[in-house]
Amino acid sequence: MVIMVPQKVLSVGRRRQLCSTDSNLGPVIRRVAVVPHPPLIVPELTGGGDRDADAVRADCLAVAASLVDLPRWVAVGAGDRPGRYGPDVAGTFRGFGVDVRVGLGAKADLTFADPELPLPALVAGWLRAQVGGPDVTVHVVAADLSPSECADEGARIAEELAGPDPVGLLVLGDGSHRHGERSVGRPDERSSAFDEEVARAFAAVDLDALAQLDPTVAAELGAVGRAPWQVLASAARAGRPWRPVEARVSTPLGVAYHYAVWETA
Repeated sequence: MVIMVPQKVLSVGRRRQLCSTDSNLGPVIRRVAVVPHPPLIVPELTGGGDRDADAVRADCLAVAASLVDLPRWVAVGAGDRPGRYGPDVAGTFRGFGVDVRVGLGAKADLTFADPELPLPALVAGWLRAQVGGPDVTVHVVAADLSPSECADEGARIAEELAGPDPVGLLVLGDGSHRHGERSVGRPDERSSAFDEEVARAFAAVDLDALAQLDPTVAAELGAVGRAPWQVLASAARAGRPWRPVEARVSTPLGVAYHYAVWETA
């Protein structure tokens, strides 16, 4: 299933460069990029030749590249070690089979790569390096964070980002992993409706729809992106209105992978 927004996606080369001369010192998240975070996007982990993995990787890189003209990146994802991970942090995909090391910043010391760095932080660091992005600070929240707690976290992040410099927000998380015969565990017929609703919300920049996702249903469907998406829904309420640039979803491996780019109108 693919839901597309009928608007032309701007290329990085043609996109207007943003500068820090805005007199509004409120929250300055200027662009949002939503991607999944399967470790298979790292080619060393698949050995190459996997067409599905290649397609997911290309989609993730294309969406992440939409942020490269912004001088500051902040990322949000869900994992087992909630916390704030700064640009000096490095990690490794060794737990996924290969010791591929990544840093959240250009000066991170890969010698001291954390073998337990949460997956969204690892993927954020890998994407940053691949597309030539700036240093990134990653906020990892608990996957079972309640919607109200997600709203609080989003508001806190938006307040923290207040200032003159434009920020790119990278949001990492997967949809349900219970689609069809390739699902993780048994397929669940609710997964289609759930991810269709998420896709519509991204395509329409419907913050209320994201905020109202049922955490119990999301957990039962294995949709670990629910909490980060609800943090996004709160953080995006501060400041300027949004317009969708692109939004789509695919389920190549039994898992719903959502991609979206928003920018301020």
